[in-house]
Amino acid sequence: MKKIAVLIHEDVYSSSVAGAIDLFAGANWCLREFGKPPAFKVELVSERVKNMQLDAPAQFICYATIGEVVQPDLIIIPGFSGEPRAILKKNAALINWIKEMNNSGSEIASLCVGSFFLAEAGLLNGKTGTSHWAATEEMQARYPLIKIKSDRVITDQDGIYTSGGGFSSIKLILYLIEKFCGRETALWISKRFSIDIDHTSQAHFAVFTGQHQHNDHEILKSQAYIEQNYSSDISIDEVAALTNTGKRNFVRRFKAATNNTPIEYLQRVRIEAAKKALEDKDCQLEEIMGMTGYEDIKTFRLIFKRMTGLSPRDYRKKYSRNMNTFC
Repeated sequence: MKKIAVLIHEDVYSSSVAGAIDLFAGANWCLREFGKPPAFKVELVSERVKNMQLDAPAQFICYATIGEVVQPDLIIIPGFSGEPRAILKKNAALINWIKEMNNSGSEIASLCVGSFFLAEAGLLNGKTGTSHWAATEEMQARYPLIKIKSDRVITDQDGIYTSGGGFSSIKLILYLIEKFCGRETALWISKRFSIDIDHTSQAHFAVFTGQHQHNDHEILKSQAYIEQNYSSDISIDEVAALTNTGKRNFVRRFKAATNNTPIEYLQRVRIEAAKKALEDKDCQLEEIMGMTGYEDIKTFRLIFKRMTGLSPRDYRKKYSRNMNTFC
């Protein structure tokens, strides 16, 4: 039987904790129905107190503190609400304990932005990781030794697991059930809880809002120009002229400030505009291309799918307000 410790602190998302508990309990019930012994024993573990009041109208009763719990096979780090730097500082003892447990043989899994705990403990250095799509840029900037894959829903390396944002992170629990109990049990759970078992990309959830958290005012000016003129045939020379620098130096500065080349930034702005048009507008694909600066339909479809993980048609089917309208 796998001994699982779900780490509790006052800022965890209650859904992140409850979802894990329900799926592991469901797997045990399923196994008993198949005439097999239960596979998981789940404990709620906190740093100091056993009666943990969340920063929300919810409360968890923990089985043990980190000083009392016997070495778990797997530690689950739930997602949390709040600014990562402050949350990590407040929970430094938990981070040290996670690192110690991993050094002693425990596997560690993070749900959503719980990956910041893994990163702070150094357990993702040199590894591929993911997190909530809105947090991956901050995570990559803060922890450059990690290979952040913002489109991934699940990563699994050397007993360290990370997962995508929000409720998509529950797919990691399903993945762990399949890994430890087999495909049959995971399929039963996926049907029982109506969870798609395919570990698809989370890229189509992402909303690109620009990368403005830097102090290069000339690059901010060029970003604003791109965001206002993306539907036109913009050239890099045209945008570089706004900064009064040569093209090569402009591209270098732009990449350093935004983590994208100017062309990549333009494509991301255009695709975000195309996504909104597909969601809200009842018009043909060719019209949307015209609105967003594309002339070649093959190129548009290729870039759209690369950035979102879906074709324009599939994106509209998934998110359009008019469900009967397809490209």
